[in-house]
Amino acid sequence: MENLTAHSSIDIDAPVDKVWEALIKPEKIKKYMFGTDVVSDWKEGSKIIWKGEWNGKKYEDKGVILDLKPEKLLRYSHFSPLAGHPDKEENYHTVTVELKAQGGGTKVSLSQDKNRTEEEMEHSEKNWQMMLEGLKKLLENPY
Repeated sequence: MENLTAHSSIDIDAPVDKVWEALIKPEKIKKYMFGTDVVSDWKEGSKIIWKGEWNGKKYEDKGVILDLKPEKLLRYSHFSPLAGHPDKEENYHTVTVELKAQGGGTKVSLSQDKNRTEEEMEHSEKNWQMMLEGLKKLLENPY
């Protein structure tokens, strides 16, 4: 198994505190992350659960908050049964979201490790980029 890392990033015309809020508030996450319901208390070591429906299939993904530095960094593990792999540690991705203030806006950089093939990595990058574009749209056009 290869360990290819997917990368996506976007510049958002919103301050870091607003971007951070959108990353950890379930009601905001649902608006840009494909209708996902997220459950977590947003503390390091705590569980995080994503629930919803994707392409007509119900899912419940899970992970753990690994690192949380408000308005700077969010890192968590992520496992999706829809991927078809056993629920073992080696099948958990690590997703890292970094925020950096740029003038009045924010650069959001995201990475996801443990992609098994180039195709899987490209698929991950495409999905994360769509999610980031949804986040940008939500924050730049809130009405």
